[in-house]
Amino acid sequence: MISKELVRKLVDQWLDDKEYFLTDLTISADNRIVVEIDHEEGVWIEDCVNLSRFIEDGLDRDEEDFELEVGSAGIGQPFKVRRQYEIHIGDDVEVRTAEGKKLVGTLDDVDETGFTVITEEKVKHEGEKRPHIEEVEHRLDFSDVKWTRLHINFK
Repeated sequence: MISKELVRKLVDQWLDDKEYFLTDLTISADNRIVVEIDHEEGVWIEDCVNLSRFIEDGLDRDEEDFELEVGSAGIGQPFKVRRQYEIHIGDDVEVRTAEGKKLVGTLDDVDETGFTVITEEKVKHEGEKRPHIEEVEHRLDFSDVKWTRLHINFK
C-alpha cells in the first residue's frame, strides 16, 4: 500500500510556494488516492492537473499501481480544516451542531478551538408585546459541531 506520509510529503512540496492548502487526503486499501485542495479565490482545474502530475512523478507505478484523483474541496461540502473557516469569515454559513440544531448566519470569527456565527432571530424581551429581529452571537467549539458549510442561497 502506498504510504500516506509519502503522498502528504509530495503534496506539501507542491503547495510550498502557493496559496493553496490541503483539505483532505485519503488512501484506500486498494491504493485509490484522493487529494482535495482549496484556495481563498477558488481552485483552478489547471492547478489540480499540475498537482496530479507532480504526485504521479513522485510515485512509481511499476512498484505499486494506484488510482489518483485531485480536486477541489467543493462548494457545498462541509469544511474540513480551520483554514476553510478563516477564508470564509464574513460569508453566510450553515452549521449543524452535535445536538442536531441548525444555524444559518454569518461566520464572524475563528480561533484555535472554535468559531462565532451571527444569526438573525426573533427575540422578545420582557415587557415587549411583540418579538423583533435581532442579531444573536453563537460561539461554537469545533468539537460541538457535526459540520459547517457555505450557505448557498438561490433567491
